Amino acid sequence: MDEATRDPGFERPSQHGAAPALETSLTLNSDGSRIAQARHLAAALLSKAKVRYGIPVAAATVEIVQLIVSELVTNARKYAPGPARLHLRVTGPVLRVEVWDSNPMAPAVKAPDPTRVGQHGLEIVAALARTVSVEHTPLGKRIAADVILSPTSA
Repeated sequence: MDEATRDPGFERPSQHGAAPALETSLTLNSDGSRIAQARHLAAALLSKAKVRYGIPVAAATVEIVQLIVSELVTNARKYAPGPARLHLRVTGPVLRVEVWDSNPMAPAVKAPDPTRVGQHGLEIVAALARTVSVEHTPLGKRIAADVILSPTSA
């Protein structure tokens, strides 16, 4: 039976008296059935950041984050043979979306091609996120995307 492990969100004390970082994670099964759950988890964390800490998060930003989460989780489930993990962390006005998977091959953003069907995921993430990075890990790779939560926070 596939089980997803979800941390409902916890606060890690930050240094120098700043607001704590809000974090949550989701272990993803290999059949890709947790994509909707990952999107809901992201929205819940952003809601907590807004309500509890007054971090301005526009409704459009929540939708952008959910799209980024969907694309990264879908790619991890589609191209990696083993387990994957989503980690979300809000630090001040920035949300970091990280996805670890077991495929060591780094994805590449393809040149825009409106006639290409599919394989636009990383292209979409790169267009919407402030930064995107790929890091090789001992068991695969980690893709991280940073999103500014409020247009006025840029």
